[in-house]
Amino acid sequence: MKTAVIGAGWAGMAAAVSAAEAGHSVSVWEAGRTLGGRARALPVRLPDGSETLLDNGQHILIGAYTETLRMMCHVGLEPTQLLLRLPLTLQFPDGGGIRFTTWPAPLDALAGIVSARGWSLADKFALARVALRWRLDGFCCAPTLTVAQLCSSLSPRVIAELIEPLCVSALNTQANGSSGQVFLTVMRDAVFGARNGSNLLLPRVDLSTLFPDAAARWLAARGHPVRTASRVRHLEHDGTRWRVDGTDVDRVVLATAAPDALHVLDASMGHVAAQTAQAIRTWADTTRALPHAAITTVYAWGRGAVLARPMLALRSGADADTPSPAQFVFDRGQLGGPPGLLAFVVSASQGDRDALQSQVLAQARLQLGLALQPLRTVVEKRATLVCAPGLRRPPMEIAPGLLAVGDYVDGPYPSTLEGAVRAGISVTRS
Repeated sequence: MKTAVIGAGWAGMAAAVSAAEAGHSVSVWEAGRTLGGRARALPVRLPDGSETLLDNGQHILIGAYTETLRMMCHVGLEPTQLLLRLPLTLQFPDGGGIRFTTWPAPLDALAGIVSARGWSLADKFALARVALRWRLDGFCCAPTLTVAQLCSSLSPRVIAELIEPLCVSALNTQANGSSGQVFLTVMRDAVFGARNGSNLLLPRVDLSTLFPDAAARWLAARGHPVRTASRVRHLEHDGTRWRVDGTDVDRVVLATAAPDALHVLDASMGHVAAQTAQAIRTWADTTRALPHAAITTVYAWGRGAVLARPMLALRSGADADTPSPAQFVFDRGQLGGPPGLLAFVVSASQGDRDALQSQVLAQARLQLGLALQPLRTVVEKRATLVCAPGLRRPPMEIAPGLLAVGDYVDGPYPSTLEGAVRAGISVTRS
């Protein structure tokens, strides 16, 4: 089939590569000039006037991202060179928190629990008991349960130093509003699944280089064009074939963010038959109801600024006098970037850009003892889904010959790179 993929983010490029590998003729349309969607390269000017490539938001991968890693290898990349692999570590600047070992799962988690600094024996025993119960229950719970309810028997310290950081990093939602079932799915595959599934994989290169750019080269080498700066404003359908920018195709894959997909579909309503229009309306109604959350990344620089580890957890809170919004900080100098450059991540962020930036810099002074100057603050207002209990997500199929892929369509995972890639790969099964 002739397949048009609209959007060259991680889901779109995975869809294009998978369709091409299955023998289909593929063309990709991307509105921007940089590939990657919401996980793409971003130029930043350093204090000395030089430029470096960072990202429009700090992302990490984990060892359980099997399809993402497989797809990277498929397009000719070597993940071991592009990603720094570390045992799961949620340690704070003061040394508290948890750090897994390199042992096979679940022994790595058990050893991390036993050696957690600052935790009492009661804290450790309660966590081990709860984790065992999750496993015995098949990592399933009532669909209405939140993560906070799922973990209600754990101590405040374990909640603050393990559950909340895991929850906001994986689901981008606080524990009291996150789906317990989605959290358990992540725990099953990442922490209690295959060996090294819980490992942190920290990118040493920008996110466009990490997959989308290589995927575009792979496609071009096989005669499948990737068009940048080519915005598709609407689609047409004559009852048998779809038309994209004057080109007839058998199938269209919308691989943009949900709001952009809705814009294209709204503009297409006058160019499709009544039955197709009704199918689009049904899909769009579900998609419009999706709740989204923002993620803010604050890039800051300080001469001689170095962290004890490439990534540290931070103690976050909404204290009225000294709000501390960031949950994590990354030392980009230890990840192949310029020395002294740090990236602070505020998941489920609220408030305006300037206020968040000021609060993060104050948090860096208080928790890291560093006086930093801001370089750039990026706010992705609709970065991820709010993974609330019982959330209804739209299906991949919109209408015959019209599909949607992305981290927001129906699936077991929250809004992650792995979720996006898996959605893209699934087009070959439709």
